[in-house]
Amino acid sequence: MRLAIAFTGPSNSGKTTLIEKIAKKLIDKYKIVIVKNDPKDKAKFDIEGKDSYKFFQTGAEVVITSPTRTTYFSHRKKNIENIINMVDDFDIMLVEGLKTLPLPRIAIFRNTIDESYFDYIKAVAIDESIDKSKIPQNIEILDLNDIDSIIDWIFKNAKRV
Repeated sequence: MRLAIAFTGPSNSGKTTLIEKIAKKLIDKYKIVIVKNDPKDKAKFDIEGKDSYKFFQTGAEVVITSPTRTTYFSHRKKNIENIINMVDDFDIMLVEGLKTLPLPRIAIFRNTIDESYFDYIKAVAIDESIDKSKIPQNIEILDLNDIDSIIDWIFKNAKRV
């Protein structure tokens, strides 16, 4: 089983928190991989002065390996197929962002709804701050605070990859 599902929503809507809760709940039974989009290229992963930073500054692809982890730094943009092939050994892939990626998608809304997401999503995860009547009928409504029901939805709707 290799399933992939995507999460989208406005900044500070709770995407990362939801993905974190799902991953923590599933990690004992499944191999989980999380892919995060950084559309503004603002994430920092290494510390200036360290060898890995110096290597990455050369423009090369860099792999850092240790007894407990492997880290890959790339200058090349990867599409989802490249990433799937690269990580290969997983049961469930949770993708944050990449709105137009052809994966089943849950949008997370709190306080306000952004209708521009409606064309890209199959479900919304919302809390009591959202008026359910504003959600189109073709989009399933999930309780943002009910992780088990969201996980059930994932297993029923995720794409086999």
